[in-house]
Amino acid sequence: MAFPVARERLLQLYKLRASIFNTTFNPSNVRTGNKYLRQRLKGKSLADYYPPRTVTVADMRRIWPELGFIDEQEQARVDAVERAKARGKGAPKKIRVKPDKPTKKKK
Repeated sequence: MAFPVARERLLQLYKLRASIFNTTFNPSNVRTGNKYLRQRLKGKSLADYYPPRTVTVADMRRIWPELGFIDEQEQARVDAVERAKARGKGAPKKIRVKPDKPTKKKK
């Protein structure tokens, strides 16, 4: 036959167990997010996944604007957009309309 154990005594046991095994003591069972906080951080491995950034024409234009570097890819993109707009295939213009005043709803 098992003897009933007081709740206070069980809480003392859980607290001691948490201190021995270096876990959190959470008697009210509140969600704390410890499961995610204990996980290994991913930032360094994600940053190492991508190759180091190389110098682009846009970077060189920003550093030395007086040299007049021409970004051929960007120029080709701008020309293609202008040709599409001339044919009527460009992005639609944004509509600027004031919002209607809210009307009172009848019950």
